[in-house]
Amino acid sequence: MKRHTGAGRGAPAGPSQRQLRAGELIRHALVEILREEEIPDPDLTGVSITLTEVRMSPDLRHAHGFVEPLGGQEAGRVVTALNRHAKFLRGRLGRRIDMKFTPDLKFAHDESFTEAARMEALFRDPRVARDLGPGDSDGEA
Repeated sequence: MKRHTGAGRGAPAGPSQRQLRAGELIRHALVEILREEEIPDPDLTGVSITLTEVRMSPDLRHAHGFVEPLGGQEAGRVVTALNRHAKFLRGRLGRRIDMKFTPDLKFAHDESFTEAARMEALFRDPRVARDLGPGDSDGEA
């Protein structure tokens, strides 16, 4: 007899537990590599990088890392430099993790910090604060 799941048909809504665990393993290893290794690239020299998240493909062969340079400055240059050195980082990663395959790496700028700052500025806007004030729950204008 077939088992029925409450999720319905089609692809799952989000990443599997396996993908999440592998992503965190990769993220921690990459953080250590970026902290310890000297990458000879002028775009990465002296730049502190925060690796906020690693998303894994369902087959765990591809890892997509989201980075934010300290202060958010020159994010495009930093992401381009990391993608240039993805093979080097993958080689170092293969020595640190115990997985069947070392995933291919791709990096992108993490836009969540910029989006959070934009939303914070919106909430501080006097017009928005007026609309969010107490006593507006009855819907009258």
